[in-house]
Amino acid sequence: MLNQQTLNRSASFSGIGLHSGNRVNMTILPAPANSGVRFRRVDLDGRPEIEARVENVSETNRSTTLAKGNVKVHTVEHVLAALAGYGIDNAVVELDANEPPIADGSSREFCKIIQAAGIAPQPEKRDFFTPAEPMEIRLGETIMTLFPDDQFKITCTSADKKGRFTQFYSTEITPKSWETELAHARTFCFYEEIEYLFKNGLIKGGSLENAVVIRDDAVLTAEPLRYPEEFVRHKMLDIVGDLSLIGKPIRGHVIAVRPGHAGNCEMARKVVEQINKPLRAAQTFSPPPPDRKAPEPMPTTEGGMSIEGIMQMLPHRPPFLLIDRILKIDLAGNKIVGVKNVTMNEDFFRGHFPGHPIMPGVLQLEAMAQVAGILLLKRIEMANQLAYFMSAEEVKWRKPVVPGDVLVIEVEMTRIRGKIGKAKGVCKVDGEIVSEANVTFMLRDA
Repeated sequence: MLNQQTLNRSASFSGIGLHSGNRVNMTILPAPANSGVRFRRVDLDGRPEIEARVENVSETNRSTTLAKGNVKVHTVEHVLAALAGYGIDNAVVELDANEPPIADGSSREFCKIIQAAGIAPQPEKRDFFTPAEPMEIRLGETIMTLFPDDQFKITCTSADKKGRFTQFYSTEITPKSWETELAHARTFCFYEEIEYLFKNGLIKGGSLENAVVIRDDAVLTAEPLRYPEEFVRHKMLDIVGDLSLIGKPIRGHVIAVRPGHAGNCEMARKVVEQINKPLRAAQTFSPPPPDRKAPEPMPTTEGGMSIEGIMQMLPHRPPFLLIDRILKIDLAGNKIVGVKNVTMNEDFFRGHFPGHPIMPGVLQLEAMAQVAGILLLKRIEMANQLAYFMSAEEVKWRKPVVPGDVLVIEVEMTRIRGKIGKAKGVCKVDGEIVSEANVTFMLRDA
């Protein structure tokens, strides 16, 4: 399959969600070439969409969850595995709840509706990823290595912490082998995990109809095991689904020991980082294309301040000085506008989060307070002061802030009494609000 593929027509399935226990209707729709796979929440206002990319992974506890802002879709791996197993590059998965139906705990039912809908080739070529050299991740008990290869292969060993039901399987992933060797393998858990999962609000829709339970040396199931190595094959099914979050098919041999969703997604992040390296290098060392103008600096009106002026007023210093420039100060209107250029060099991106950098919301709050502090200092004509938070109310984070964004911080002072100020702060990127809050702070000697 050298060309991209989508569905020939829409395909639908209804059932319950494994973790939520809610009834859900799912429809998989054809999509244009180069659009990838995305989930659409038709039960929410605006029918928001989340791209099936590892950058949008928010949780990997017992399943893979995608999130964008406040919108989430849980347990996406079995649907993604069915699409990736058949080589479907572009599709829209519509849901009227927060996770796809679990069906029988495998991808079998999803394969049936895809087969019924048919697969349509598209004229655009597929873009494969082949690692230039072996890649490895180690995460807890998980070890996963990706070797260069002409095809996509998975070799996997699974076992629990006590070494029970250790299983091994290896196969090349083609549409045929996917359908016959992996797609029917059901999810499973150990009996002693069930109480913990229930207490944490998970598997509300779980039963022996959609999962296999292992108790000591016994296997509890509503039907005989579908494969002699059903447990490791289901782990491989999850790998197919999670690694599809890379956004392109793999030509490589995955060797996994005790894999899980966290390790699968960590490998996907490492692959995406490898893919983006040449792009980042090209952007760094190449001039902008002729048809693209270099971004113009934001104008600074009278009353604005450079970084030197900011550091004369505030005692904050990097990495906790979160303003690069003041664009405007309107003392009559009690308003101020500041700017923070968010770059990948920020120290907090090392841990928030590796492979998925997002500016912490609390630091956006801190930037609001620093900008508000400058306005208050200007009004009372005092320097060398610290702005201490007293409270933050009606805080909302609307969109993630990532490297390359220019954070525009708009603050309006709503009340001033001595050295205590109340302000309404709004952070914007490209004119769109990403966070807002009402803050109360107090100035004290530095």
